Amino acid sequence: MTNETVSDTAPTVNSLWGGRFASGPDAVMERINASIDFDKRLAAQDIAGSMAHARMLSAQGIIEQADADAIVDGLERIGLAIAEGRFDFSRSLEDIHMNVESALAADIGAAAGRLHTARSRNDQVATDFRLWVRDAIDRLDHGLKELQAALIGQAERHADTIMPGFTHLQSAQPVTFGHHMMAYVEMIGRDRSRAVDCRKRLNECPLGAAALAGTPFPIDRGMTAAALGFDGPTRNSLDSVSDRDFAIEYLNTVSITAMHLSRLAEELVIWTSDAFRFVRLSDGYTTGSSIMPQKRNPDAAELSRAKAGRIFGHLIGLLTVMKGLPLAYQKDMQEDKEPVFDADDSIGLMVAAMTGMIGDLTANPEAMRQAVSAGFPTATDLADWLVRVAGLPFREAHHVTGRVVRLAEETGAKLEDVPLAAMRDIDDRITEDVYAVLTVDASVASRTSLGGTAPVRVREAVADARERYL
Repeated sequence: MTNETVSDTAPTVNSLWGGRFASGPDAVMERINASIDFDKRLAAQDIAGSMAHARMLSAQGIIEQADADAIVDGLERIGLAIAEGRFDFSRSLEDIHMNVESALAADIGAAAGRLHTARSRNDQVATDFRLWVRDAIDRLDHGLKELQAALIGQAERHADTIMPGFTHLQSAQPVTFGHHMMAYVEMIGRDRSRAVDCRKRLNECPLGAAALAGTPFPIDRGMTAAALGFDGPTRNSLDSVSDRDFAIEYLNTVSITAMHLSRLAEELVIWTSDAFRFVRLSDGYTTGSSIMPQKRNPDAAELSRAKAGRIFGHLIGLLTVMKGLPLAYQKDMQEDKEPVFDADDSIGLMVAAMTGMIGDLTANPEAMRQAVSAGFPTATDLADWLVRVAGLPFREAHHVTGRVVRLAEETGAKLEDVPLAAMRDIDDRITEDVYAVLTVDASVASRTSLGGTAPVRVREAVADARERYL
């Protein structure tokens, strides 16, 4: 099916506005006003909304059943043509709504004109856009679930693999690689929860609000809302057509998700560096250098990290568009879709890339264990022992431990290698039993509090996360 194409530059009498205007828009006006180049992505949602509207009009006796049947059949043919790439979109028809309506008129004739009864492009686009964002949220949730599965898989494989835990990017305490992976499982769990909340709030149907004031026709808004999978209709016609909270909230949800993925991407960049060598990515997620043949660059991680900034910009951009708009619909709101569409593309790539990299990476336990020995990572274990066994107040234990660490630093020894006599010179309450807590293995194994890094807790967290998230 093809849609009669109108010149993208020549002014014509505009059929959208009827007799109000004697001539068509200037070429520049036509270009700035048209949205079909991007809102054609709403085609499936626009057709679904129109079909629901036509069936409701017929059920309410507003249009004849025969006309409704013809409209629905025609819309199905148009939807198939668009899906198969056989539809010619025309910029002169401005948007997806008029492109579809024009094609419908060419297909079924005068009956097509009855479809727009009791609705406006204002409530039509608000409905289409909510449907599209709802689908985007479902795609995002599915992708994040797969990423969680990849992280959980690595966590289970490396519940016992010891690595440095960092604060300020300085070695702090030993943890396990599995525990580190599970931290991102929890982050992404919150992202999925935010997406669910966003979906719940947007799932009200604006169709029937018309231009801004409702309609005198005896429509059944509950019927169209149910047909489109909404929980019910929106409650105020002015708010219905002017609200873009759902798009802003989606961008906010995606921005927080992108921030989490960017943090993970940054760690992959660090971990794959020659200075760390904690993990290795395959050729599938790295690139080489045009001049340095030895290089293996984590470009997928770096590009994922960069896309977070792009998504943040879209959130701020749409907030700025909406911040000064009076009720109800304003043409400024045509600028709502491109940032959302691009953010959806970007987060989709980020999630896919991160899922691939996490599932693909190979951990290097030897490099992690070598690194964990630097920076006296069991100093806190010594302080805890002084509190628990020797009975010191923690602040005093902290001071004593600091002196032991300074001694170890001056002599080039690990904490577990400092002679007992030297430690007793600092505090004679230290006994030989202290050595049982000074190894990294003992430190990790001792962190058995709920949410701790002990391997037994990591395995419990893996089982719990599989039940909660997968």
